[in-house]
Amino acid sequence: MLEDNEGFSYPVVDKNLCVDCGLCEKVCHELKPYERRTPLRVLAVINHDENIRSESSSGGIFSIIAEQIIKDGGVVFGAKFDNQWQVTLDYTDSIIGLSEFRGSKYVQARTANTYAMAEKFLKNGRKVMFSGTPCQIAGLHHYLNKQYDNLLTVDFVCHGVPSPKVWGRYLDEVARDTNKVISSIEFRNKDNGWKLFNFKLFYTENDNTYFISSCHQQNHYMRAFLSDLILRPSCYDCKAKHGSSMSDITIADYWGISKNHPEMDDDKGTGLVFVNSDKGNAYLDLSKCKYKDTKYSDASNHNPGLGNVTKPHMNRKKFFAVIDDADRVCDLIDKMLKPTIIQRFADFLVDTKDLCYKQWLKVNKTIKLLILQFNNVDNMDC
Repeated sequence: MLEDNEGFSYPVVDKNLCVDCGLCEKVCHELKPYERRTPLRVLAVINHDENIRSESSSGGIFSIIAEQIIKDGGVVFGAKFDNQWQVTLDYTDSIIGLSEFRGSKYVQARTANTYAMAEKFLKNGRKVMFSGTPCQIAGLHHYLNKQYDNLLTVDFVCHGVPSPKVWGRYLDEVARDTNKVISSIEFRNKDNGWKLFNFKLFYTENDNTYFISSCHQQNHYMRAFLSDLILRPSCYDCKAKHGSSMSDITIADYWGISKNHPEMDDDKGTGLVFVNSDKGNAYLDLSKCKYKDTKYSDASNHNPGLGNVTKPHMNRKKFFAVIDDADRVCDLIDKMLKPTIIQRFADFLVDTKDLCYKQWLKVNKTIKLLILQFNNVDNMDC
């Protein structure tokens, strides 16, 4: 695996060792994607354990499933931070170890040798829960190339995976350059509620603990992520959407719960669960949570990540072309996400829609001049 200039790793074939067996192509989900599926059941779910729920991104559903696997003597694979605060897949066979897997981590996780480790556990007869992005779950199924009754796969509705390189540069600026020692990171802190979540970074300085907190709409890294500026290229043409990962269970935030089922919304996090198989249904212990059956159409209306493919930000190529020469990645993000004149003009129209007619006439001439100035720009549709 070699890292490119954007910070993403790709497999490289050693031509001197390759025997042209074609196995790498046979197990590639990009070349051989699975068929799309619709879930057997769709649920809005809230974990009864408020402590676990507060540590989770939404409703704390992952822990309910994972705890059952561990109690049955199994192992759970999930995403955790390493010593450098990059994200990697790992496993645990203890309830305490699950805490490192809770919470969203908006960085591409290294798969490393977890597929081989999972296969070893499965062949030894232990139950395995493997959680990851849809493409990682699809990759696992291709790798195993057979069905295991003792395997449970869980993925989540994925927006796309950001560059580990950009994440590392960001951490350098907010923590390491000022000699702060990071002790914890929360991408989805709920101090201000589930919907207006904060990015929160804890650090130690002179034996004291402090934190840096910012709303996700103001945090530089989160803005770059949510604006689709720093995602892996394959995320813009994802082959694992629409249930095609072959996961048994898919979990997500139930955005839109306040409209569809307001009685399930207290702004502390409500999970959305898609039961994709009978095996997934058997492992979902609903006695440990408050739940309500919901419609797929209602949930998908407010969760576009279920099927829509993310489109790259218009400045994505430019961003990665100059990132190595940029002194500060936060300043570069500000520059790349700065609204264009056309965008500012569109915002202006929205902001002034309630002006009275006479006030509108005063600015009408200026608006016409702007339109004439940019009449050669494509997509001039305000």
